[in-house]
Amino acid sequence: MQDDAGYQFKPHERPSMPGSPATPDHPQLRRICYILIGILIGLTGGLGNALVSVNLNIAQGTLGLYANESAWLTAAYFMTNMTANLLLVKYRQQFGLQPFIRYMLSIYVITTILHLFVHGFWSSVLVRGASGLAASGISTMTVLYLMQGVSAAKRLSALMAGISIPQLAMPLARIISPFLLESGDWHMLYWFEMGLALAMLAAILALPLPPSERTPAFEREDFLTAALLIPGLCLLIAALTEGRIEWWTERAWIGWALIGSIVLIGAALMLEHYRENPLINTRWLGTREMLRLMFIAAAVRILLSEQAIGSVGLLTAVGMLNDQMVVLNVVIVLASIAGMLTAILTFNPAKISRPITLSVAMIAIAAFMDASSTNLTRPEDFYISQALIGFASLLFMAQAMVIGISRTLLAGPKNFISFIVLFSLSQSLGGLIGSALLGTFQVLREKYHSHELVQDILLTNPLVAGRISGGSGALHGVVGDPALRNAEGVALLAQQVSREANILAFNDVFMLVGVLSVMALIWGLMINRAIRRRGEVSPVILLQQAAQARAAEAAEAAEAAEAAEAAEAASAAQTKE
Repeated sequence: MQDDAGYQFKPHERPSMPGSPATPDHPQLRRICYILIGILIGLTGGLGNALVSVNLNIAQGTLGLYANESAWLTAAYFMTNMTANLLLVKYRQQFGLQPFIRYMLSIYVITTILHLFVHGFWSSVLVRGASGLAASGISTMTVLYLMQGVSAAKRLSALMAGISIPQLAMPLARIISPFLLESGDWHMLYWFEMGLALAMLAAILALPLPPSERTPAFEREDFLTAALLIPGLCLLIAALTEGRIEWWTERAWIGWALIGSIVLIGAALMLEHYRENPLINTRWLGTREMLRLMFIAAAVRILLSEQAIGSVGLLTAVGMLNDQMVVLNVVIVLASIAGMLTAILTFNPAKISRPITLSVAMIAIAAFMDASSTNLTRPEDFYISQALIGFASLLFMAQAMVIGISRTLLAGPKNFISFIVLFSLSQSLGGLIGSALLGTFQVLREKYHSHELVQDILLTNPLVAGRISGGSGALHGVVGDPALRNAEGVALLAQQVSREANILAFNDVFMLVGVLSVMALIWGLMINRAIRRRGEVSPVILLQQAAQARAAEAAEAAEAAEAAEAAEAASAAQTKE
């Protein structure tokens, strides 16, 4: 192995694996700078997608897009963001960390500038795809910078923080967006992002990461796997993103996309299963412990979609916009930060699954609290429930990542790529599946409730006639034609019925999330009981024991070498005498 700049690492400075930076002993001021830059990188990378996601309606109006076309902006981002790690991790290992940083930063800054000049559908999709690729590399740098800012004993905490910080971007985007849009159209969002990107570039150039070691990593079969897996995942993302908008059974291409994704992903995994040095170690990922971890991680991510689909969707249905939800999102951000700090400060290797169980219980409580919403529900009614979900999301995320990394390092660094790829897929796909599942359920329940409500609306009913008369009377000074006023009154009543049907449907969504959370909680408790009965030791404790054993072996080897040198010196002295 060699490093990026010909630097000879001391034993304690060497990177944990090729492609990662060395870990020299930094002075305190430099450590603080590394932490601040890591936070800036994490927020900048996360806001790139969040600012677009929470303002799709603004982008749709500015660019003149239909709803299904604006959804492709999100799909294009996820297509590149979720698949980039297949090859980027090996790129860092083979070509070094510094070229990786230069290219990723260049792509990210260029794409933020290009966003200012897009005025059409295809150009927007291409730029969003490039942004997703760059953001995938940027998220890795968040963890690497934070780890440089702490001592060796606290690097696990830095990992937990590095995974959590980008998750703050979505509520932060809802806080920032209204103030940015007051000054102009949706391009103001990209002026802000470009400023963050340039600040991040300046900070990284001012304080780069230490050099890394390099080793040959790519194999010819890696590209064949990528050629199968990337289009398969892209087809799956396209179907999940557009399915509930264009509707699953109304577009033949959605069915073909799902079939194609199953075939391509299955072929890629089959190829990897029989490789000698697989890019994705299916045998290790197929073990009981890893399957259980990934299923739990994906399931909790699906449940966390209650925040994006449920609460935000219901408030939008009753006429609330982002600028009326600023305080709610401030509460969510503060609760999320509290969840991250709680995960770090209360970390207990012996009871590492307890925070995940607590997170699921909090999601269940929050969902049941939201299930009694009405047309009088306002953002302040969601403060407690959404704070619980914000707290639970980062409490869960940090613990799940630690469990996975611990099992990965115990199984050997060669499985690192497999874990990173699968964990990122479980989180991103879990979010997309959650949005598709809950969004589809909401649409179906809205149709059901609309049917039930419309059945009771008869013009011969005095109450119905009174509502129509009241609605048309409000337009008396605007519409002079009585027949047209009456038609407007009927239209207003139809809008009210649609709103009430949507509110009832969102209550059904909250109830569904609550029930699923209770089922997940029971399942998690059963798993924990089975683990205790088998006497399984926490992977974090096993990792710590392995590290202590290696340190003891290194100390013994050093003592033996010193003793041999002393004996050799004594023998040489006797020979001279």
